[in-house]
Formats: sequence, C-alpha cells, structure tokens
Amino acid sequence: MNLTGRERQSINPPATRAIYDQLHFSQATRVGDLIWVSGQVGIDPQVMKPADGVEAQTRLAFENLRTVLRAAGASLADIVELTTFHVDLRGGMAEFSGVKDAYLPDRYPSWTAVGTDQLALPELVVEIRAVAVAGSGDA
Repeated sequence: MNLTGRERQSINPPATRAIYDQLHFSQATRVGDLIWVSGQVGIDPQVMKPADGVEAQTRLAFENLRTVLRAAGASLADIVELTTFHVDLRGGMAEFSGVKDAYLPDRYPSWTAVGTDQLALPELVVEIRAVAVAGSGDA
C-alpha cells in the first residue's frame, strides 16, 4: 500500500466494520505514510468479550493493534508513539510492560501512560492507541 500526498484513508478491518457503521469512527486513519490508530482494547473479536485481567487484555489489545496496522500496510515495528490508558496505572504496570516489551522488543517508541478511572466498558482495564510511520520499522 503506497499512498502518496495528502490522500486520507479510513482503515477498518472487516471484523470492525460494524463499529465504524454504528459508532462512526475508524480504527485508523492513514495520510501518506502516517497512521493514527484509535484506542485498541482487550476484547476478543471472536466472542466480543473483554479478557480477564491486565495481562490478557494487554495481549488482545496488542493483537488488535497489529491487525489494524496490517490493514493499514504497516507493522508494530512502525509505531513511533504509544499512548496507553490504565484503570490501575500503578498496580498493573509491571504486567502491562512485560507484554508491551514482548510486542515491541526494541526500537522503543515514545510512550505516555495515563491513569483513568474508566474506559468504554466497566470490564476494560487498559486501552492502547498509537501513531505509526509505515515502513519506518524496516530502516
């Protein structure tokens, strides 16, 4: 996928099309090589239920992030900025960081972690959004 100039593309993998239609937002937006990914959460797309606990939700959120980036023509290695939201910022950070480091083992992106008292569903404990530059992870 090689978009040029200022063409704007909404990225919505097939499994997320209902979210786009119902809630009116894209999983990601790509302009040129820049990709802004909406917050991804630890919901299993097969059963549409949040996983149990920080570690399991973090793994699913990174898998969902990977799926969206692939649909945009990029990979996890192309992430240049990560913003994460945590219902228990201090209590779950060790578990979150262990999973994050497994998905992003080197060339760490800029990262901001934010504590919040709630996410979209009461069972959710972590949300991950990202900015990527397609092809930058290959350099």
